[in-house]
Amino acid sequence: MVEVPGSHSGWTFVTNHARVLAAIADNPNVRIRDIAAHCRLTERAVQRIISDLEQGGYLSHTRDGRTNTYRIEPDNVLRHPAEAGLSVAALLSLLVQDETDRTGKPGGRDVRRDRPTAG
Repeated sequence: MVEVPGSHSGWTFVTNHARVLAAIADNPNVRIRDIAAHCRLTERAVQRIISDLEQGGYLSHTRDGRTNTYRIEPDNVLRHPAEAGLSVAALLSLLVQDETDRTGKPGGRDVRRDRPTAG
């Protein structure tokens, strides 16, 4: 995962739900513990957010042993009327760094299609 920035107080531009969704888009097999550390949330808060996203139809998961694999529904539109028509994929394109940007190596993910990019 990406290096976690230092602590921050005050308001931010991005909600915790968007942060969790972006962490999952970055790695569909990510552990709740890792999401919590990256987003600076408790594991219980991440579990509640994942539950919200699943109930809203934005996210689903399959379980293989002890591992969850998450699937984002990229074509679903955002809930607030001010973002009417804006898709989850459009939001994630702003929030998720392509692996090429982070590491200089090809092999990032196309979050709109949930598959590896060419490279």
